[in-house]
Amino acid sequence: MAEADTPSSPKPAPSLWRFGFGIAVLVLILDQAVKLWLLRVVDLGATGPIRVAPFLDLVLVWNQGVSYGLFQQDTDTGRWLLVGVTFAVIVVLAVWLARAGDRWISASVALIVGGAVGNLIDRIAYGAVVDYVHVFVGSFSWYVFNVADAAIALGVVGLLLDALRGRRNNAAMEPSGERRQ
Repeated sequence: MAEADTPSSPKPAPSLWRFGFGIAVLVLILDQAVKLWLLRVVDLGATGPIRVAPFLDLVLVWNQGVSYGLFQQDTDTGRWLLVGVTFAVIVVLAVWLARAGDRWISASVALIVGGAVGNLIDRIAYGAVVDYVHVFVGSFSWYVFNVADAAIALGVVGLLLDALRGRRNNAAMEPSGERRQ
């Protein structure tokens, strides 16, 4: 076959890396902007809790641990150990993001990366993560979180949904590996 007769190769898909990186950067910017606004403009530490809704307050909490306040670290060694672990996790997630095969995985991992970087910046700059959203119902109190934490949680849910979707798709295949019609 002559070179002119060969079928043209498909055009490359848009870069999922750029898509994911964009989401991560947006999460990071939103997270840091809200934190800076609450710390520097509103001065949430001095003003105290602000009632936003009957079930929602803005309240300043310095989280020296990880999610849900686990593994509290009140020493410099503990703080920098968490910084190192968080940085290592971000590197692994960035590699995953670079290798993501679809937009769903790319977006989910990017949400986690953006949130993790936002909380990492807090831990380096302040020695603790700035948390401020307090959700409660009556005497039941949910933990205090921030935009970064919410993005991380959404990213994890996205990955879990993808895993369930993958299992469902695999279940629809015949034992031979061919799809059922």
